[in-house]
Amino acid sequence: MAKIIDGKEFAKAFDEKLINKIENLYLKGIMPTIGILRVGENPGDLAYERGAVNKANKLGIKVEKYICENDISMEDLIAVIKSINENDEIHGLLMLRPLPPHIDEDLVRNQLDFRKDLDCITDLSLANVFTGAEGGFPPCTAEACIELLKHYNIEIVGKNCLVIGRSTVIGKPVAMMLLKENGTVTICHSRTPKDILIEMCKKADIVIVAAGKRAIFTKEMAHKNQVVIDVGINVNDEGKLCGDVDYKEVEPIVAAITPVPGGVGSVTTSMLMSHLITE
Repeated sequence: MAKIIDGKEFAKAFDEKLINKIENLYLKGIMPTIGILRVGENPGDLAYERGAVNKANKLGIKVEKYICENDISMEDLIAVIKSINENDEIHGLLMLRPLPPHIDEDLVRNQLDFRKDLDCITDLSLANVFTGAEGGFPPCTAEACIELLKHYNIEIVGKNCLVIGRSTVIGKPVAMMLLKENGTVTICHSRTPKDILIEMCKKADIVIVAAGKRAIFTKEMAHKNQVVIDVGINVNDEGKLCGDVDYKEVEPIVAAITPVPGGVGSVTTSMLMSHLITE
């Protein structure tokens, strides 16, 4: 059976370190404050917001919510973002996406000061991830993958690392972050022919699965020395949360694996808050 890479266990230990930093900020008269900007009532946004608020409350971080109607004009939304940029009491912003269709998301997200961009939504933040330049923060979920590997003493240097997924939210940035850790990285995705995907998986020491497709990673792709990080969030036929990995089939084969739920997702809000607390 595989070693379970427990995101909840990691988050608990990580949060304790954050609390110490936050208490030091209190002593300096600083109240760390996160802004959350949401447009409309998208269920996924509401779930992420609840998780972020719960984490902030647990850590002693103040939350300021900016809730906009779904039909807000682009000009008014940009004005909200600019007001956040200029507010020194808001130390960072989580802007929930996707935005409504009438909003030019590329234009709007880049109005945010990258220094307050906690989840790497601006082009400048992403550019720094890709170039290795200092400044800004990586995407929280991508960073959670790397931090889990480090916490469990899983060597990345020189390892054959496969990323399944090519989004700018997880796939591409996590590939760059693995490269920064001196892994040897290959990217596959949902359009990679299955025979090639199986071949690449069989060669991989570490697989990060972030394709957004249920059970894209199956037992025929797994081997006994492999570490599998499942980033997927899906619902199975029984209405239960599951990942992109066929966990029941794969877990008995591989060396280590993250569960869903209880894996990467448990760490994401901890990464978000760590970006706010830069002391």
